[in-house]
Amino acid sequence: MCQGFKAAGMAAGIKKNGNKDLGLIVSEVPAAVAAVFTKNKVQAAPVLLDKERCKTGKCQAIIVNSGNANCCTGPQGMADAIEMSRLAAAGLSLSENLVCVASTGVIGQALPVAKIESAFPELARSLSEDGFSDFAEAIMTTDTKPKIVSRKAAVSGKTFTVTGIAKGAGMICPDMATMLCFVCTDIAADSAALQPMLQKAVDLSFNRITIDGDTSTNDTVLVLANGISGISMNQSGAQEKFQKCLDEILVELAKMVVRDGEGATKLVEVIVRGAVSASDAKKIAYTVANSNLFKTALFGEDANWGRILAAAGRSGASLDPQKVDIFFNDIRMVKDGLWCGAEAEKNATRVLKTPEFNITVDLKLGAGEASYWTCDFSIDYVKINADYRS
Repeated sequence: MCQGFKAAGMAAGIKKNGNKDLGLIVSEVPAAVAAVFTKNKVQAAPVLLDKERCKTGKCQAIIVNSGNANCCTGPQGMADAIEMSRLAAAGLSLSENLVCVASTGVIGQALPVAKIESAFPELARSLSEDGFSDFAEAIMTTDTKPKIVSRKAAVSGKTFTVTGIAKGAGMICPDMATMLCFVCTDIAADSAALQPMLQKAVDLSFNRITIDGDTSTNDTVLVLANGISGISMNQSGAQEKFQKCLDEILVELAKMVVRDGEGATKLVEVIVRGAVSASDAKKIAYTVANSNLFKTALFGEDANWGRILAAAGRSGASLDPQKVDIFFNDIRMVKDGLWCGAEAEKNATRVLKTPEFNITVDLKLGAGEASYWTCDFSIDYVKINADYRS
């Protein structure tokens, strides 16, 4: 993993099922930090706290719990988030202002801080360079698998590493990020330089996915850069290589989130091309990808192209239905707004039976392009969320 970072994860008893639910990432030295947060007007206490902490531009540790969102918990919720950071700071001999906090899980229930306090000494003792897998497990809620991606790049004979860890499987239709994502890198950077790079990567990745149309109250992406590799973002070619690594990592994590969507059986990229503008293309891609009728047809492996065209037509983007072509992978199902026949539908249905594919909507109006990743909407999604709190 990244030089100068250690991580750990363990079960603190926050989750009813006894799974890991408390994680910690620590840098050897204070790191530059950049962050993006949910735009939901209902924001969890850790989000509000981290927004203030990140204004300093520095962070050295992140403590995360799953099983409880610490959201809609009033003044006590903020006090609990602060206490959570205080416990980490005291246990690690750090300034409290260098600790960020994140929570994920059930909304509206008080955070069991006593359990975190009891568990923290063991958590700190278990910190290791190989602890990122345990950390990734500890931040999961309805995820079925941990999500970790790393990249390396060389500058002037030295190598830097970027490692990203994410969680998310439901309540995913981000308006900045996914539910939780933490990126560590040993390149040297300052917060002001990191922030636009993170925003660019998020716009290409987490802002282009949807599972169920819901934006979480806890969405957080944090990037920490500690500089221990000896490579600076100011060196020739370093910024470009770091941006490439960050973009690739967040796109891969975003796809892993959708692939692991609650009850999902398919990962589908909705591609729109030939739009009047990139903005129009994005409107259509988002509307199609987020359509429940479209997503249930994916689950049923029904090449119901009418749902795609109808969603595109209500997106608010410019569209001439008599010009639209629709493809399932390379199978043209619709040409100039008309069905291409039974043979095309049979071939499109074969595509729908595969676990990953793309659907392309060609408007033939201009040069605008955009894409979104989505998944099917299954019976299991309803079952998972019908009794989530119990």
